[in-house]
Amino acid sequence: MDSVLALHRFHFAFTITFHYLFAQLTMGLALLIFVLKSIAMKTGDDRYHHAARFWIKIFAITFAVGVVTGIPMEFQFGTNWSRFSRYAGGVIGQTLAMEGVFAFFLESSFLGLLIYGENRLSRKLHWLTSLVLLVGTWLSGFFIVATDAWMQHPVAYAPGRDGVVLSSFWGLILNPWTFWMYLHNMLGTVVTASFVMASAGAFYLLAQKQEEYGRIFVRTGVIAAAIASVLMLFPTGDRQGVMVTRYQPVTLAAMEGLFESVNGAPIAMLGQPDMEKQKLDNPLLVPRALSFLTYQEWAAHVKGLNAFPPADRPDNIPLLYYSYHIMVGLGTLFIAVMLVSLWLMRRGSIYECRPWLWVLMLSLPFPFIANTAGWMTAELGRQPWLVYGLMRTAAGPSMQVSSGNTLFTLLGFMGMYTLLAILFLFLTRREFEHGPEPEFESTEPLSGGAGRGPRGASAPLS
Repeated sequence: MDSVLALHRFHFAFTITFHYLFAQLTMGLALLIFVLKSIAMKTGDDRYHHAARFWIKIFAITFAVGVVTGIPMEFQFGTNWSRFSRYAGGVIGQTLAMEGVFAFFLESSFLGLLIYGENRLSRKLHWLTSLVLLVGTWLSGFFIVATDAWMQHPVAYAPGRDGVVLSSFWGLILNPWTFWMYLHNMLGTVVTASFVMASAGAFYLLAQKQEEYGRIFVRTGVIAAAIASVLMLFPTGDRQGVMVTRYQPVTLAAMEGLFESVNGAPIAMLGQPDMEKQKLDNPLLVPRALSFLTYQEWAAHVKGLNAFPPADRPDNIPLLYYSYHIMVGLGTLFIAVMLVSLWLMRRGSIYECRPWLWVLMLSLPFPFIANTAGWMTAELGRQPWLVYGLMRTAAGPSMQVSSGNTLFTLLGFMGMYTLLAILFLFLTRREFEHGPEPEFESTEPLSGGAGRGPRGASAPLS
């Protein structure tokens, strides 16, 4: 890979990875805010209104940083990847435009109503606003995923003068790759937001500060994360794996570190790819499991990397392999953590179990890592193609942008994004210290607790 292409790829990878740290949180929080508002509407418990208001503030801060970091990517299609834009713009321009014109403006407009309209709208209208925000946020996610799904599995296109053009709008929208990829992705955002909410609740309980809200956050986060984590494994993760098996078999082989074609292929739980010797070092294998999971037959034939020309294999197999295994390993860990949390909640002891509250609080960064690893798996697995089977990545960058120009802007983005990250952490830390309500008074006990009373005094986390 030449240095200019490598810099273009790393530049876009950096900007989109940083942006998605914020995008995944807003998409997941949109659902949880709607849930909190719905509970408040149904029960009349003002604590859920206060809880929703608190997370709306976190949503707004995250959304603002997400917008600032997302806009440059639109320009990068023209500056760094002009040949790709010329080739595929007649197709992906449809979904990217709809994301900006419809979903983004719907999301941003109703976020304003949600923030500033609480005292001007009725509770029912304010609840409806949270629903429209959810719809706009998830529509935005859909159009972005539909764009990437077309790059993974191009459909509904016809040859054009400088590339390809759209032949069927509904064929693009109903791309079979999109459905499971979208569900899997959105469940990942719910896992992230749910872990953040549960982690915040654990913090308040450990600090003995605004404990009623801490209980609400832990309970809501744990239940949502448990459901989403299981659904990520099955059916969405399973069906997405079937799509990879059917349309990108070389990607499957690279993800699993399968170098030789074999009947009854095993799954590698552990191991290190040795590219020189074309084998896995120190493998821990589950016999025949890969054949069963991909073809529902224990003895099914699975193609290894040796069945494909080297030019058609992913260009960074070790990174793809590790990204995939990090994603799967963390996803499995999330299910285990949330099942234990549900068991403790059922016993009524999770709110007083300080060691487990520490587990929940310290788990906050791992869903971000898992989602990043998941997207790395998808994008590294598509290589060496920009549009799978149609356009190679090496044919996509701009010819007029030098490596020096790319490196200069990359360093500039790194500096600006570092400042944005510091600002984001400062603002969110201030909100978390402030809490859902400065002078908390509960109107009704959550579960056998005291009624009205001042918020708990602050205490060390030890």
